[in-house]
Amino acid sequence: MVSFRYRQDDTSSAVVERTGHARIPTRHGVFTAYSFRDVQGLEHIAYVGQDPTTVDGPLVRVHSECLTGDVFGSLRCDCGSQLERALDIIGDSAGGVIVYVRGHEGRGIGLGHKLQAYELQDTGLDTVDANHALGFPADTREYDVAAAILANLRVHRVRLLSNNPAKTEGLSAHGIEVVEQVPLLGITTNENVRYLETKRDRMEHTFGPDHA
Repeated sequence: MVSFRYRQDDTSSAVVERTGHARIPTRHGVFTAYSFRDVQGLEHIAYVGQDPTTVDGPLVRVHSECLTGDVFGSLRCDCGSQLERALDIIGDSAGGVIVYVRGHEGRGIGLGHKLQAYELQDTGLDTVDANHALGFPADTREYDVAAAILANLRVHRVRLLSNNPAKTEGLSAHGIEVVEQVPLLGITTNENVRYLETKRDRMEHTFGPDHA
């Protein structure tokens, strides 16, 4: 097992322990999966395609856990389709990583609160106001653990597959240089169009020219 703490000049004190790795063949390509445990006991996983250390600025997706979208195919968000798209892109790339971060459910408010927020959205609130009504900020996620995992994999300079400027800022604050933010387009449905509009209009997400 390999434990990792940031270099002395980094701003985070996050610690992750690498607990295992294995070759994982998928329909998107062959990846090496690395498991990590943080100091709270949460387990996270990184899917590594071709060796990212051979690329200057490899493609990286930091994907927040979304049980309803990633596993059960919910159409209320674009999370599952974004994860599938990221696997395709990184599986075809010269080098890249998907960091799957646990504990980020519902932008960090947890599964139960996320379902409560969905109930409020069904009464007319958008995702931001629903979180506020429950007493939470619009987004409570932190990216210190994701940055620690990337640094453990010797990835310090990335092209980030994300529409969310907060992810770029979060990784940068913890010692990962984001040289480019690359839009990652999921599937738009009648069920998630307002959710996507709220991310664009109230959370400053950038979807690229095809999703302006």
